[in-house]
Amino acid sequence: MYKINFSKKAEKAYKKLPGKVRKRIDEKLNYLRNTPRGPDTRKLVGEDNAYRTRVGSYRIVYEINDDELIVWILDIGHRSSIYR
Repeated sequence: MYKINFSKKAEKAYKKLPGKVRKRIDEKLNYLRNTPRGPDTRKLVGEDNAYRTRVGSYRIVYEINDDELIVWILDIGHRSSIYR
């Protein structure tokens, strides 16, 4: 089971999310603890170890550290602005 860690940017974005969206994000984070490379996960082009997963119109961008069993959440945001 992987541990979930947030970057400062991701933690700030998480706290600003509406309640219903945050609940859905929490469900996805619990899923990532067991399956960080699930069927709905995509590797980001141009990045060595960065992935993204969808939660409705929102995206979670993260890195996986298999040696220490850690999933680092890099950013969370709406799909229209997450990749900028």
